[in-house]
Amino acid sequence: MTNDVAVIGAGSWGTALSLVLADNGHKVRIWGHRASTIDEINSYHTNRSFLPGLTLPSSVRGYTSLAEAIDGVTIIVLVVPSSAMADTCRRLSEVLTRPVTLVSASKGIEPVSLLRMSQIIEKNTPDQFRNGIVVLSGPSHAEEVSLRHPTTVVAASERITLAKTVQDLFINEYFRVYTNPDVVGVELGGALKNIIAFAAGVLDGLGAGDNAKAALITRGLAEIARLGVRLGSNPLTFLGLAGVGDLVVTCTSRHSRNWQAGNLIGQGYPVNEVPSRMNMVVEGIPTTKAAFQLARQAEVEMPITEALYQVLFEGGNPREAFEDLMRRERAHE
Repeated sequence: MTNDVAVIGAGSWGTALSLVLADNGHKVRIWGHRASTIDEINSYHTNRSFLPGLTLPSSVRGYTSLAEAIDGVTIIVLVVPSSAMADTCRRLSEVLTRPVTLVSASKGIEPVSLLRMSQIIEKNTPDQFRNGIVVLSGPSHAEEVSLRHPTTVVAASERITLAKTVQDLFINEYFRVYTNPDVVGVELGGALKNIIAFAAGVLDGLGAGDNAKAALITRGLAEIARLGVRLGSNPLTFLGLAGVGDLVVTCTSRHSRNWQAGNLIGQGYPVNEVPSRMNMVVEGIPTTKAAFQLARQAEVEMPITEALYQVLFEGGNPREAFEDLMRRERAHE
């Protein structure tokens, strides 16, 4: 069945998801705050700033007006940076006129409130306009999706019928979607893996080698799962696509902006210069701050997160921080 779907966010991931939806026969209304980006999408069917080489189908139409972008749609896909999610939802609430299904495709934890994206969406949209919330997550670099390379993700919702609706919306021969009822685990896996990927980039920048990175990924998964289980997740979720799948691809791929940012720090670039050099949002930085606070509150040990926190927010030396990890007290795996 063909749907009109609004995609809020015209960055790389929002654009890639718009392609998937359009390939499935849906009419896509993509919203962005940069008029130049939207003009390019409508005039040339490209978004060269974020996904050079991609040509979008003509069924993808760009908007700078939120009211026009969501007019008549029943499904809205939110693909904005975690720091902009609350404000975007409040703005949406001002123009919503009917109940809609809200799909969160953003990965992060808000550093002040310590809320996951689905919680921020719920908090900032009125009940009468919210049919339900579904989280879309997994190992999925936009660059590869834009090339229609095989990709597999998870649609998570406490209401499995809603998860299946989103599964049907996105699934095709190159974009496979599984369903999962563990919203907490899927969101935490997607957010916390950015911390470990950032740390993996630091290690690579330091020239620590493959043995060190393999250990970091493995022990990183352990601390992600520790916090997730303490916060109510199913431990098996972290062995799936939203856990180890997303962790591996983000720690090892050249497309990973968190790995790239960490690599710069490992090479000696100052922390405060990294965001401007990246020219993209690096979710691992605010997520590290949020996870550090969550771990303290939950009394969960997260040594890799703590080490990266020292580097990012307390002026710690990257090499010394990771040497300290190696010198920790002996433990049983």
